[in-house]
Amino acid sequence: MVVGSGLIGKRFKNYIDDKQYLIYAAGVSNSSTKEEHAFQREVNLLQEVSINNADKKIVYFSTCSIYDNYLGKSLYVKHKLHMEKLVAAHSGGFIIFRVSNPIGFTTNHHTFFNFFIDHIKTNTPFDIWVNAERNLIDIDDMHSVCNHILRNKLFENSIVNVANPHNYSVLFIVKTLEQYLHTKATYTLTDKRSIPEIDVSAIIPIYKQLSISFTKNYLWQLLEKYFPRNAL
Repeated sequence: MVVGSGLIGKRFKNYIDDKQYLIYAAGVSNSSTKEEHAFQREVNLLQEVSINNADKKIVYFSTCSIYDNYLGKSLYVKHKLHMEKLVAAHSGGFIIFRVSNPIGFTTNHHTFFNFFIDHIKTNTPFDIWVNAERNLIDIDDMHSVCNHILRNKLFENSIVNVANPHNYSVLFIVKTLEQYLHTKATYTLTDKRSIPEIDVSAIIPIYKQLSISFTKNYLWQLLEKYFPRNAL
């Protein structure tokens, strides 16, 4: 069973008819929101599906922003931690995947790449935090790891970090986008720090087993795969 129709929900559609797992991917789509009703809506839905699927293991997608010195203080992260507690109390068991920034096909303009691409294409000014890094992972790679863990019943009733072993500086990401789009961005450098420190040592063996590699071209490959120039 899958709850949610966004980027993650669609990628995990192979679990729609699964009788063992309830894939809960109906979270708040805008991580910068401060709207309490948006958070409460997710709480209410989770409680409803938990009661109606007491025999299924809940698979919940949380966030690696928990490990960020700045983002970790946000209302969104506090909400995610609250949701994790609710999931962990589910009688049928659970697994919580804390994921970084999954990249894939999506029309959600609040996602990491879409924000910068939209601003660069429209020549809209934005700020870049000089001491900020972000962690990006292909939604297909994320799905492969999570699917492997679920099918092999690993890390049951646990929290697992699923992320790229390497962060990218936001400035490097923007400069890469400028090169890819052949367009100069308009931005102001701001002296702020925001760096997620994510421990993925537990799943490195799975990356190796699945032949998932994070080469120096990984970022560029994401752009070519999900943001073809003729579609921008």
